[in-house]
Amino acid sequence: MDLRNLELFLHLADSLHFGKSADAMAVSPSTLSRAIQRLEQETGCVLFERDNRSVRLTPAGEKLREFGGSLLQEWRRLKQELRRSDEPLQGRLRVFCSVTASYFLLPEVLERFRRRYPQLEIKLETGDPALAVDKILADEADLAIAARPDALSAKLEFASLQQVPLVFIAPRSTPPAHWYHNGAPDWERMPLILSEQGLARKRCDQWLRNKGIAPNIYAEVAGNEGIVAMVALGFGVGLVPAAVIDHSPMGDKVRIVEPKPALKPFDVGIAVLKKRLEEPLIRAFWDTARGQGGR
Repeated sequence: MDLRNLELFLHLADSLHFGKSADAMAVSPSTLSRAIQRLEQETGCVLFERDNRSVRLTPAGEKLREFGGSLLQEWRRLKQELRRSDEPLQGRLRVFCSVTASYFLLPEVLERFRRRYPQLEIKLETGDPALAVDKILADEADLAIAARPDALSAKLEFASLQQVPLVFIAPRSTPPAHWYHNGAPDWERMPLILSEQGLARKRCDQWLRNKGIAPNIYAEVAGNEGIVAMVALGFGVGLVPAAVIDHSPMGDKVRIVEPKPALKPFDVGIAVLKKRLEEPLIRAFWDTARGQGGR
């Protein structure tokens, strides 16, 4: 059995989407389809049920996913055991984080990591922080800098790095009078610009429910940087981690609106699948990020 084909199968078994798996694994959809066909020929079983709308694992596919996951894990472990102990670590790690995290958390970690393991390669992907945990669970990243979810998956290990306040921001210019009532924010009339998904949106929705507020949502945005830009241009009030303001080129055009009560801060750290934590490359980055190990 070709282990690369098995890797492609395992990703597709999690994503159940040929296009997404092909993009994540850097192959064409036709290459992915051929890999699955070869596995089906080798096993003598249909592994996926496909129609125009969906992809589903068959019972045989479920068994191969369980077997294949264990096999690849043992293969990675064996390769590292066979490596001479005095050889430097080599390979590539896929790291996902938000644009803001790449400015204020990742540089220090990467600097230490590069000093300790100069032959390791980092493939860095930035994007919507709401996707960070899903990237790990779908094997589209090896590690992620992310905010700890309120309900952490049992499959994940998380190490805290920094507490980041979650704040409302308004344009620095004088806001329209109808945004306020008796000097206090009128949350039901104030246009809100919020993340379309993720932890910040969940906490904002809960905060509004707790206060009995029916929000006036002006826009839903993917990515905190877009929220800061829209607020700076005067379209409404947004909710972002405070670190985003500090590192945004438009941060000086917004101001913080103090909510009462304050929202729970983000616990920002590093996330990884528990079953992969003992892989030497991942352990090296994990320990470096937490300030442990190394030379």
